[in-house]
Amino acid sequence: MKPLYLATATLSLFIFSGCKPNPFPKNPHYEVIKPEVRYTPDRKNLEKMVKQLQGSPYVWAEEGPDRFDCSGFTYYMYGSMGIEIPRVAREQAKVGKKVKVNELQYGDLIFFATDRQHPRKITHVGMYLGDGWFTHASTTKKEVVYSNLFTSPYYKKRLRVCRRYLPEERLKVVQAATPWKESKKIPSAVKEPVTAASKGKSKAIVIQAPMRQLEPKGKTGHFYVQVGSFIGRPKADLLYKISRAGLHYKIISFPRNGQTINKLLIGPYATRAETLPIREKVRKSIQRDAFIAEIR
Repeated sequence: MKPLYLATATLSLFIFSGCKPNPFPKNPHYEVIKPEVRYTPDRKNLEKMVKQLQGSPYVWAEEGPDRFDCSGFTYYMYGSMGIEIPRVAREQAKVGKKVKVNELQYGDLIFFATDRQHPRKITHVGMYLGDGWFTHASTTKKEVVYSNLFTSPYYKKRLRVCRRYLPEERLKVVQAATPWKESKKIPSAVKEPVTAASKGKSKAIVIQAPMRQLEPKGKTGHFYVQVGSFIGRPKADLLYKISRAGLHYKIISFPRNGQTINKLLIGPYATRAETLPIREKVRKSIQRDAFIAEIR
């Protein structure tokens, strides 16, 4: 008879091992099981699933609900919203709207060629979250993780195509250009994907408004970099980009044609010369059509 402590240790090891399924089982489950449609297709529901599924184990040929391979993960999330996409990555990469890297939005799928012998063959897929970050079922980490497209030479070099499957918004939403540069800090949207922008906030729409409305004076200067004018509050992702760049913003509201217009300004600065390098910084990594506004 085994000593009690040895039997307990053996049982604990068995239970612990049972929590980590074999990522490459000898007899994979190849039957494709469609996920139950539980959500409407929008960003809010994608964010909810991304948050819930992080850390789920990687298992070859599985598509959920609690274990996934890379394409099974994306198949499950979109299928849960009633959007049918192919089951495998190479076929997923052939459908949907093709987009460029600097046009990537939350929920777009990004496809990689990871086989050295076949540099054009799509073998891996992830879902884009913003600022270079994406979520995917990783074969190396053996679970669903976050990685960064811009700071990882491995993924950056192997990216081949980007696709969009979410329905297009009827109104053109303000979106800062995604820079092809390093972004080492994990954005708050990745740590806690459900953002304020997804909780019933109004969409931000570009308004070409002149800078003639009466504005309050700045305490330290009269020069600002204007990022844009919006109906509704600017999106949280855009405000985060400004803060991450070490810049301070203010939002000034005023009525126009029965609606409230919000101007998003960075500053103030004492002189135009001091504002010029800030404008270039904003144009390069936040909003390409930002301009200098003098407000007195």
